[in-house]
Amino acid sequence: MAIIEAVILLITLVIIANIIGHYLPNLPVSLIEIGLGLMVALVFAVKIPLKTDWFMLVFVAPLLFNDGRRFPKKELWALRGPIIGNAIFLVFATTLIGGLAIHWLVPALPLAASFALAAILSPTDPVAVQSISEQADLPPRVLHLVSGESLINDASGLISFKYGIAAAVTGYFSWQQAAGDFLYISIVGALAGMIIMLIIHFIRLFMLQQGFEDVMFHTILQLVTPFIIYLIVEDLFHASGVIAVVVAGIISHSSRNIFLDFLPELKLVTEQTWSISVYLLNGIVFLILGIELPVAMHNTVHNPLINTSEEILLVLAVWLILVIVRGLWTLAYLLYTNQTNPKTFRENIKIAVLSGLSGVRGAITMAGVLSVPTVLADGSPFPQRGLMLFIAAGVIIVSLVMAVVLIPKLTKVKAPIEMRGMQRDLEAEAAAEDEAAADLLDETNAKIYMYKVAASMVESQRHIDNNRAALDLLAEYQLMIRRLESQQSEASTSDELPPLIAEELILRQVAFDGERQKLEALWAEKAISAKSYRHGKRKLRQKQVMLSVIGTSFNWHHVQLQVYRAWSISKRFLTHLWPRHTKSPSETEWQLTEREMAKAGIKQLSYFLKQPENRQRHYNRQVIYQIIVRYRNQIENMKNGGRSKTAIYERQLQKLRIKALTSERVAIQELLEQHKISWQLADELRKNINYSENALILARTDTE
Repeated sequence: MAIIEAVILLITLVIIANIIGHYLPNLPVSLIEIGLGLMVALVFAVKIPLKTDWFMLVFVAPLLFNDGRRFPKKELWALRGPIIGNAIFLVFATTLIGGLAIHWLVPALPLAASFALAAILSPTDPVAVQSISEQADLPPRVLHLVSGESLINDASGLISFKYGIAAAVTGYFSWQQAAGDFLYISIVGALAGMIIMLIIHFIRLFMLQQGFEDVMFHTILQLVTPFIIYLIVEDLFHASGVIAVVVAGIISHSSRNIFLDFLPELKLVTEQTWSISVYLLNGIVFLILGIELPVAMHNTVHNPLINTSEEILLVLAVWLILVIVRGLWTLAYLLYTNQTNPKTFRENIKIAVLSGLSGVRGAITMAGVLSVPTVLADGSPFPQRGLMLFIAAGVIIVSLVMAVVLIPKLTKVKAPIEMRGMQRDLEAEAAAEDEAAADLLDETNAKIYMYKVAASMVESQRHIDNNRAALDLLAEYQLMIRRLESQQSEASTSDELPPLIAEELILRQVAFDGERQKLEALWAEKAISAKSYRHGKRKLRQKQVMLSVIGTSFNWHHVQLQVYRAWSISKRFLTHLWPRHTKSPSETEWQLTEREMAKAGIKQLSYFLKQPENRQRHYNRQVIYQIIVRYRNQIENMKNGGRSKTAIYERQLQKLRIKALTSERVAIQELLEQHKISWQLADELRKNINYSENALILARTDTE
């Protein structure tokens, strides 16, 4: 397959996998990506030619650099000693014990290759470990330890893997030489990564001081930094490019605030660009794993030295060995620190088991094992390469599945597992823990307050000239508020319909009945034609489908609703392409009919709420207001001749949006001054407002 076609296919599959993951939130996206890769390999016979050098450069270097960039300080820095111990000595212990066990289980796999396989299985996915460890409710010290270790154990695992592969390829290995080389490539790699990163920072700072403030240039420079460092350290110094990019990432993280004095928007652009890059790289690695699985399975199925059932048992055995080694290591650490944090032996055992299960393998393991050469130094095939790939892929899948299945059962916590590539700021989360005990608003409640303040401002600015634009903007804010409140309501209940959604369903049904009665009355009075009546019945059916969807799971109503929406969007699009300058009498009649139906909906709802038994129920005012705004918006649109947007309307809407965003920013400042939100949350909310303002400016530029 041509490289361009392969890249397009892989990116498309990453997008498809994440769409599927949206509807299957408890299933890790990585598993979906593996499944899609396997499907295209089997159905379309897709093959991706892999080469060790470019695979490590393209995938490993940026992923590890990004891990270093996101390295949390504070608690993790306080545990730097145990973290480094875990990242180095636990990896070596896993390599030694796991390698011996694998060689004992599969004598046909050379000892050096067994060590290499155990080494590449040692690194854990940092985002997955953080996500799973939080679900497992590990003690804070252990949580920070396993999270911090997972951020930097990739380097030691990849170095051990490199030596194992080199020994397997050449047939030569010396402990003395390996120890000396390890010290050289580690120390020189770390120093080189630090020095090169500081030089790059100096160049960037110098250029900024000279007035070169092109955000795109500085963003692209940071994106290519890990590739430059990796190539220089590997080819020029013959040291570890892996350690170099990790150290460079940490240095980059520590000094990134310097550039914010020159370019405040640089952080926003850089973070989003890195998120997209890691999102794609991580997804592509797992897709390639799925594509490579048929090769591994073919080689293992036809392996005369071991049958398929034994291979599956071998995968489970290797995973269990990794869990036991990690669990025993954690137990030893807990017993050693038991005086400062006393727990019973049974509690320590449970924590150790959960720590072992949280060691999910991810992209680095896959990237490493896919880089195993196909031939030895003498030109003969690499022994049992397919089996190594099969075991590594199997352990990744088993570790994910077991974490998904077992941790919720042991902890009674159900939440989706996150992996590399899913936007997750580990440092921000670590900083938020310091304020968790304070009585602060969470992000959802803070947004609800912001949107209510903005909606109040829009309502106060509404007058006869900008009525339509104001109502449209109010409808947007009410929809956002309703979504947030619905999320809160859903989170607070389990099987029953959330109270907020139940109230909305009742009130919307009341208004719907008013519309239906009005349409029937107009038809009975011969005030409308048969065409308008049929059109009205069709519109009411669509609304009835929407009411049926609220609070229900996926069913046929959802399919109907999506078909209605697709048809409506298509009609609006075609109307926009080929607008009609004159309206037919039936169109004018329908607009009048829709206005009358909307008025009837408001009237019926008002009558319902005035009834004594309904006044005592205290229906949610926000839900009532949202329904009324929607009808008022409908009336105003029909009064203006449909959905066409004039230049005056667009200017009015833009002016109101700017004022609304200003109100949101004022609301954030009020919450900060009242000590209702943290500085971290305020920064995040302001960042969202900045995005909205930038989008508004871009939209204005496009229309001018």
